[in-house]
Amino acid sequence: MPVTQAGLEGIVAAESEICFIDGDRGILSYRGFNIHTLAENATFEEVIYLLWHGSLPTQSELNGLKADLVKYRPIPQEVVNFLASEPKKPPMDVLRTAVSMLGLYDPLERDNSIDASTEKAKRLMAQTATIVTTFDRLRNGKQVVPGEPNLGFAANFLYTLTGRRPDDVMERVFDIALILHADHELNASTFAARVTAATLSDIHSAITSAIGALKGPLHGGANEDVIKMLLAAGSEEKALEKVRGMLVEKLKIPGFGHRVYHTEDPRATHLRALSEELGHRTGHLDLYIISKSIEQTIKENKKLNANVDFYSASTYYSLGIPVDIFTPIFAVSRMSGWTAHVLEQYRNNRLIRPRAEYTGKPVGQPWVPIAERT
Repeated sequence: MPVTQAGLEGIVAAESEICFIDGDRGILSYRGFNIHTLAENATFEEVIYLLWHGSLPTQSELNGLKADLVKYRPIPQEVVNFLASEPKKPPMDVLRTAVSMLGLYDPLERDNSIDASTEKAKRLMAQTATIVTTFDRLRNGKQVVPGEPNLGFAANFLYTLTGRRPDDVMERVFDIALILHADHELNASTFAARVTAATLSDIHSAITSAIGALKGPLHGGANEDVIKMLLAAGSEEKALEKVRGMLVEKLKIPGFGHRVYHTEDPRATHLRALSEELGHRTGHLDLYIISKSIEQTIKENKKLNANVDFYSASTYYSLGIPVDIFTPIFAVSRMSGWTAHVLEQYRNNRLIRPRAEYTGKPVGQPWVPIAERT
């Protein structure tokens, strides 16, 4: 008998070598490497290579990937013109459309081979970051900052976004944040990408599907809601008053609970520490203190743990990142995982076509002529 499960919860829909999660023990690993090991030792570029190829790169392989990511940073002028023409549109809407446009101008547009798709993945990885920073500069009437070849992925993003070169600590904090968001098995956006790829559509279409799924408030955007809550409260006392009121009204507190994890989200472990460290350095320690008090209150009252979104909010804010860019940054990081999953789908493809349990009217309804319908 087919199993029906709302939201496909607990249903295994694919085999994958990319990501492992144990929600009971709070384990997340990429290609067999625990997320704590990667956060403490790896660079984001190493994680990109790992997700795509299944092993850590040699120095030569890493140098090659870094060079490609620098080479592919520029975006077509047609895409720049589009970004300049839509300064008031929500960033996620703009990102979705701009990434789709990239497919029109990709030199390998008609080639869906694995080799060509791997090159497209490199361009998507580099150009998505450029889209986000370029759009933010243009919509604020600022001059676009060209990337610097000698800056790594994380540092270059912060530089082209803010116009200021980050110090070593800020670069490393953002690099870790990118690593923590890089992949998370068959979440909604990754599954959407694989469904599209399974039709043998091109990688740009698959990634556009992923961004469309991430745009939904039940997937991306929770960290935006968290920082808005923290900033609106203004003080620890008012924040706790607000949260207690939400608990009484049985409203969802953004940044808490997770479909998969039944213990602490391992990504939150690192982001909590990063939030505190940056809070001390940037004068936003109050956001960390308020966050800790909220976390304690939610644990005591609802037995819920903070997820990846909760402390990423104050971390990104302390880095000087605009609030409505938080979710696009999620996409910038997750592009590494999305493209890894699309390439894996291509390599061992089977059309993803689940069934639905019919719950409508009995089959065989009689036809009623239109004149006799009431």
